[in-house]
Amino acid sequence: MAGTGGPVATFSVWDYVVFAGTILGAAGIGLFQAIRGRKETSSAEFLLGGRQMTAVPVAMSLTASFMSGITVIGTPTEAYRFGAAFWLFGFSYAIMSVITAEIFVPLFYRLGITSAYEYLEMRFSRPIRVIGTSMYIVQTALYTGLVIYAPALALNQITGLDLWGVLVATGVVCIIYCTLGGLKAVIWTDVIQMGIMLAGFVAVITRGAVLQGGLTNIWEDARQGGRLEAFDFDTDPLKRHTFWTIVVGGSMMWVSIYSINQSQVQRYISCKTLGHAKMSLYVNMVGLWVTVSLAVFSGLTMYSIYKNCDPLTNGDISTPDQLLPYLVMDILAVYPGIPGLFVAAAYSGTLSTVSSSINALVAVTVEDFIHPLCKNLTEKQVTWLNMGLSVFFGALCIGMAGVASVMGSVLQAALSIFGMISGPLLGLYLLGMLFRTSNSIGGLVGMIIGLVLTLWVGIGGQIYPPTDEKTKPLGVSTVGCNVTMDQNYTTTAPWTSPVTLTPQPDVRPYLADSWYSLSYLYFSLLGTLTTIVSGLLVSMITGGCKQEKLDSNLFVRKSDLICFSSCIKSKVSDVTKKAATDFPMEADDSVFTDFDVMSKDVEKATKL
Repeated sequence: MAGTGGPVATFSVWDYVVFAGTILGAAGIGLFQAIRGRKETSSAEFLLGGRQMTAVPVAMSLTASFMSGITVIGTPTEAYRFGAAFWLFGFSYAIMSVITAEIFVPLFYRLGITSAYEYLEMRFSRPIRVIGTSMYIVQTALYTGLVIYAPALALNQITGLDLWGVLVATGVVCIIYCTLGGLKAVIWTDVIQMGIMLAGFVAVITRGAVLQGGLTNIWEDARQGGRLEAFDFDTDPLKRHTFWTIVVGGSMMWVSIYSINQSQVQRYISCKTLGHAKMSLYVNMVGLWVTVSLAVFSGLTMYSIYKNCDPLTNGDISTPDQLLPYLVMDILAVYPGIPGLFVAAAYSGTLSTVSSSINALVAVTVEDFIHPLCKNLTEKQVTWLNMGLSVFFGALCIGMAGVASVMGSVLQAALSIFGMISGPLLGLYLLGMLFRTSNSIGGLVGMIIGLVLTLWVGIGGQIYPPTDEKTKPLGVSTVGCNVTMDQNYTTTAPWTSPVTLTPQPDVRPYLADSWYSLSYLYFSLLGTLTTIVSGLLVSMITGGCKQEKLDSNLFVRKSDLICFSSCIKSKVSDVTKKAATDFPMEADDSVFTDFDVMSKDVEKATKL
């Protein structure tokens, strides 16, 4: 009976067939779409899909690239252990989408860049661009290693799939379709994989609802277990998840991920128009809402089933990140092939993120390091270079999976990496985009100070994780377990629950319960604000921006902040001019007078 503890089934032959078929099928479709539409093998085609992508596939790719296997496995576990507060990230996604679509997209699209870090050289200096690119490469390699390793570890111990065999296979599949297909293959494969991920969540929720007697019972169990108390308005910055840490800190963290991360920038600048680029982010916002809602409800379903027999406390599993794979094998093994679909969902998330990372790493390396040094390369040489770098970075990301083994909870560790490195980088971009007086010295010093602070608090938090008093894990029970495993099992891996890594109180330094306990969601906000404030101060001390005249395209414009007014005026203008060309006798002055009135009406409406 499900939910009573003990060993669970392992993979059947049909599960292997479904798993392998799903993964290879998704990769094959991505390759087919890319190769079918690739009439030329230019660098722009490889890295940006020829800048001819439309909003919906790009939006699904944006969602899939950060809804990785970590999300598939980590978010339900988060809801199971800490409650539904993770749902509040829906607010963060909305704030992030508006800021990115209305401030960053128009600027990057206007500049026609391939690497997001080209902007840093245009606005500041070449050394700052190199530093920014290097920070991105380190961050992405670390994150991708975690993305590959965490789901493989969790699924290996539940399904019996060989750990390192799957790791290498993951990297090889990604390398193949990144090398042969470029960005277009990555985006179309992400679209398929997004559907597979959502299907995995739906399968868990549907089967759980059948076992528990309906969704209403699942909701009631979650309420009685305290899992629905999401709105905690405590302003303590040391508490892991409150309304303020998620909405304020989480919004800034997601802005840093979507607005300046090459993996995401590369997608929306591949759209054929600015309107498509903006729309892709708003459609992506809806995709994020759907995904996080299904993931959290999967966690509540898991709690409803295991409310009287927690597998972790009972010794059935050794790390919290194995909870969802354990549940899948417990409740879905009676349907041959369905566990294979779920494992495919987790690996689809991993594949989409890894392929995104590889393609983005190739783009920044070519644009920021190779092109400035080797300007006479032919298009064919650049294409071969892109393919070779895809292989290199794929191998590097597989290697970085070993580093990931020393991290804590996979979801928190992944987001912490972004907060520590992307926060100061976001501060540098905002410093350049919003403040004309900032100079390269101020930008460099500000970024260094911000990076030192975030690395200090982030690494300190890894060494001395916050206590239960700050993280607030919710209660679990084992009273309903029929089979109790060895309670004294030894954890063989250092990446288990952060609580087990906490040193004894007598060896914890003073900073461990204050500075190092800062919520990981505030890392990005800390880095951003520190970089901006210190960058402005240093810029003023060093004489401000001494360049004679900076290109106005490098700064945020008021017109950028108005979502549709410029698009409407552009459309009306195009229609009117076409009418004047097609019907010259009828297109008298009154037509253009009407257009002027209409333009003024649009301007008035957008000001209201």
